[in-house]
Amino acid sequence: MDKYMVLCMVSAVTALVLAVCMVMEKRQMHRHLNQLDQMLEAAIDGNFEERRFDESRLSSFEVRLSQYLSRQTGREQELTREREEIHGLIADISHQTKTPVANLVLYADLLSERAPEESGELARQLTAQAEKLQFLIASLIKGSRLEQGIIHPSPGMHSVQDLAAQAVEEGAYPAGKKGIRLSMQIEEGTDLAWFDPRWTGEALWNLLDNAIKYTVQGDTVLIEGRAYELFYRIDVVDHGRGISEEEVPRIFRRFYRSPKSREEEGVGLGLYLAREIIRAQGGYMKVTSGEKTVFSIFLPRRKEAFYTELDYGVKAE
Repeated sequence: MDKYMVLCMVSAVTALVLAVCMVMEKRQMHRHLNQLDQMLEAAIDGNFEERRFDESRLSSFEVRLSQYLSRQTGREQELTREREEIHGLIADISHQTKTPVANLVLYADLLSERAPEESGELARQLTAQAEKLQFLIASLIKGSRLEQGIIHPSPGMHSVQDLAAQAVEEGAYPAGKKGIRLSMQIEEGTDLAWFDPRWTGEALWNLLDNAIKYTVQGDTVLIEGRAYELFYRIDVVDHGRGISEEEVPRIFRRFYRSPKSREEEGVGLGLYLAREIIRAQGGYMKVTSGEKTVFSIFLPRRKEAFYTELDYGVKAE
């Protein structure tokens, strides 16, 4: 047999092997496509399950598809929960506004019928009911601004002592009405941190306001400051009702209100708003509760911090 015949035979065998390989690969691809189609069909029907546990690419795809579906399910559950919370909030606001509105109308009618010297108490009642409505409307506006991403803190180096002093000044009247003492302990000379005074003041006031609401007469609410290497810590400490261990993961959620606080005014946005404000400045918040409840704000302690417009909508100067 000459070389030409050998080459022809080798070529024929090679062509046959290639043809067989192509047929097998085509069949395998067709089988994989059918399996992928079955996976997608099962995913659409909502009964997808992982069935392969090997090192193949198809198994890898199945794992990734399962992870994606699991995350999507989680997002859908979160959206459902948020819709339910918003529905509950609307019902709560509707319920809470009925009484102030009815009282405003009633007191206005009575005021128009009374002599000027008899109208003082009615005027005070009108003011109180109007303030309740103002509080509810302001809470809704703040929540809406958070949802739309409108909050843009402009942080800089500021005194924590000044921040705490302003919060104590604002809390003096409501604390005095309940017979509660306010105390402040801030270390001098180390109280500089990186924050926006206006927005951080609102966050701190939300914590102080909560502490005053749930502290009993004759007790003390403390604002305490402590400097660490990277962060400045502000604690708001009270000995009120406390927070159960089950509630701790929930208290920073939008519209969450503890069953123990239903009689107090509010819509469950204060703690959520405070946390988002602090987060937007590179800080964070923690809470511990036992014999005393401590809400802690951690603010960065650095003169220069970089915030891109993509992250927070502002740049530090």
